[in-house]
Formats: sequence, C-alpha cells, structure tokens
Amino acid sequence: MLKNLNFYPVILAGGRGTRFWPLSRKKRAKQLLALDGKQTMIQQTVARLLALAPAKRFWIITNDDLRPAILKQLPRLAKTQVIAEPVGRNTAPAIGLAAFLLLRENPEAVIGMFPSDQVIEDEENYRATIERGVKIAAARESIVVLGIRPTRAETGYGYIEAGSAFDGDVLRVRRFTEKPDAETAVAFVRAGNYFWNSGMFLWSARTLTNALREHLPKTAPLLEEIASAFGTRKFTATFRRLYPKCENISVDYAVLEPRSAKGEKAGNILCLPADFGWNDLGSWSALHEHHTAKGSAVEGNIINGAGAFILNAKGNYVHAPTKFVATVGVDGLVVVDTPDALLITTLQHAQDVGKVVKHLDEKNLHKLT
Repeated sequence: MLKNLNFYPVILAGGRGTRFWPLSRKKRAKQLLALDGKQTMIQQTVARLLALAPAKRFWIITNDDLRPAILKQLPRLAKTQVIAEPVGRNTAPAIGLAAFLLLRENPEAVIGMFPSDQVIEDEENYRATIERGVKIAAARESIVVLGIRPTRAETGYGYIEAGSAFDGDVLRVRRFTEKPDAETAVAFVRAGNYFWNSGMFLWSARTLTNALREHLPKTAPLLEEIASAFGTRKFTATFRRLYPKCENISVDYAVLEPRSAKGEKAGNILCLPADFGWNDLGSWSALHEHHTAKGSAVEGNIINGAGAFILNAKGNYVHAPTKFVATVGVDGLVVVDTPDALLITTLQHAQDVGKVVKHLDEKNLHKLT
C-alpha cells in the first residue's frame, strides 16, 4: 500500500477516560493503557496508520499531564509532533490548530482526525477505507466522516443520518444527532440510513480552516496566530496566551452541525460507510463486551488476576492483576482493584463511573484522579 504524500494523521489524545477509573488517571489516561493486548491504545492507533504515512507526518494533540508518557510510548515521534494544550478546549480548537499548522507546512495536506482510544479488528480494511476517504477529501471541498453501521440501538454514540448517494456506497450527510434516547435510537436503527459517528474525519487542511473561519470567526484568527508562531521562540508564550481565549466546543457542534444544516449538497459532508470491527471502548461494560466477543470469556467472565476460581458466576469483569480472584454466585459485576482504589459496580451502571471522578475532583482528592 503506497503512502499518500499529503496525508497527515492527527490523533487527539487529551481526554481523561474517566469511565475507566480507577485504572485511568490524569497522568495515565485510557489511551495510555493496554486494554486490548500488549500495546497501549495510542500505540495501536499509531501502528495501524504507519502504513499510510511516515512517523514524521503524525501529530498528537494532548495535555501537559499526558505528554511525557506519550513521548515515552511513541519514541519514533519528535517532541515537536506532540503538542500539549495549555488548557482543554474540546476538539474544534485542537483539530483546528493542527489544520492551521499543516496548511502552512503543506497547502495540499489532507488531515485524518483520529481518537486515540479505539479498537479496530480488520486493519487492512481500515486502511483501505481511509485511503479511499483521503482521495475523496483531496479532490474537493468535502468533509468525509467514517460511519459505522449500527448493530444495536446504542444511546452512548452520536448518529449520522445519511441521505442521497454521492458515489457508490458513499452517501451525503443530512444531519448529526448526539446520543439519542433509547426510543429514538431504536427508530434510527430501524430506519436503515443511520450510522454511528466514529469520530474519524478526513478533510483537507484548507477545507477545515475555511470552515473554522466561517463557523468560529472569533477562534479561527487565534488559532492562525498560534500556528504562525510555531517553530519560533514565541510559540509557547503565544500558545499559552491565546489558546485559553478559544471557544470550548467540539468540532461536531462547531463545524459539522452548521454545515449539515445547509442541506445535503450545500453542506458537502459525506459519509463513508466503514466495516472494520470498530469499538470505542467507552466503559468497563464495553470492554467486557469486546473481550467476550473475541472469545476471551470463561462462562461470560473476564478475569484479569493471578489465578481464578469461578462458581455459579456469569458475566463479570474483574481486574485484580496481583491477586487470586474467586467469583462465587455473582452476576454482572465490575470490580477493578488498584493499589489506592477499588471500584465495585455492575455492567449495567458502568457508564456512571465518571461520576466518581467528578466527586473526587469536587472534594479535591486529586491523588485519586
């Protein structure tokens, strides 16, 4: 597979992964954990994209807490390729800064925006899909979103409503809907023209910077000024002075929704259906489901321990790597043991684990976050 000379993977790695507490912490967030194999999530993300672009064209956007560990985990990347936001400002300023930087470096740059913590089963299909999307994004002022055909009425994902055909199975996008309620999610799946929003986008640097100038007119000039200082002694001071003034908004709300509101053709957003075994591993229950689907479960139990005993126990997830684990007469539990914290919940309530971190923040118990 030939590497596209104008393709630049930009990986967003600033999240805390609070729903994976107590394993995920500020300085060791979800993307730095090996949740699916020996490599960490961010190492896997970079590794599967290296067939499409050399290491020198990768960019990581993260924060000061995670940057040292990311540099250690990704030794092939130069320090200048891993940018730490002085404050979190959501995905629009993060990917926007990358777009302004890359437009200066290569006016023909096509950016792939990738979360740092997703699982992909069929990597060959994944790369072929991205190559196709890069060609589409390079040829016109289009925004290409990779859409996952839903397998269930999931309320934790955003949805893409697809409209008319653009080219073969590539579809024009009508609108985006964030995390619908259960009844709406069921209706979406039954309709057949809705896809899960994977959070993976392809667009030329020029397309994205133009969109930001249109839809975020206050933030775009700030990002452009920061980018113009990159590589100079003024960069750090300029970054820390101007970035906090940027709007705190996701790229979905900042660009995708107003673009899609223009209509299918005028919005020029395209959905590229993707079928490569995608999972965003959003919670302990999702991780349990993922490992169960891979055939790793014993009687429905996923146990990471120093030995295990199972009796009349089904559908549990237990992480206690230094301890012998015995599960007796319990179903649907999540137990995660770390040296300073113990989580006990159920698969059903695993989505609420982030509320623990919110409580710890409010109580200033920062050693536990």
